[in-house]
Amino acid sequence: MPGSAASPRLRVRSEFDGCVVTAPSVVLLDYGSGNVHSAGKALELAGARVTLTADKDKAEAADGLVVPGVGAFAAVMEAITRVRGGAAIERRLAGGRPVLGICVGMQVLFEHGVERGQDTPGLGEWPGVVTELVAPVLPHMGWNTVEAPADSV
Repeated sequence: MPGSAASPRLRVRSEFDGCVVTAPSVVLLDYGSGNVHSAGKALELAGARVTLTADKDKAEAADGLVVPGVGAFAAVMEAITRVRGGAAIERRLAGGRPVLGICVGMQVLFEHGVERGQDTPGLGEWPGVVTELVAPVLPHMGWNTVEAPADSV
């Protein structure tokens, strides 16, 4: 479970070719917020060794980095900045290494976020501005249809 300093390495024997496979190591970035327990459980269920930490060296060394997120864009950016998480995220992405942002953890990868009129700089890994959803009830919980513009990637 996330929070342990280091989960034991898992060894899984393939029933097809007899080879031994080591489970991937995944760091959940611990900046004091986010859905770390549910994300950690899901990753473990998928076979990952999960460590919950803000240690930049561990975040950079892991096979994958997950940036969880719950709350307001500005608060999440402040917390990630406080633990110097942006540097580890930037180095991983620059090196083509996996980073998964969940919810606001994905939104802060953009250049800016605007909520309730407050424009907050993001990590700037992707171009674009995250804007507050126009909905009768916020926070919005549920499913929506998303359509990408024809000229998008």
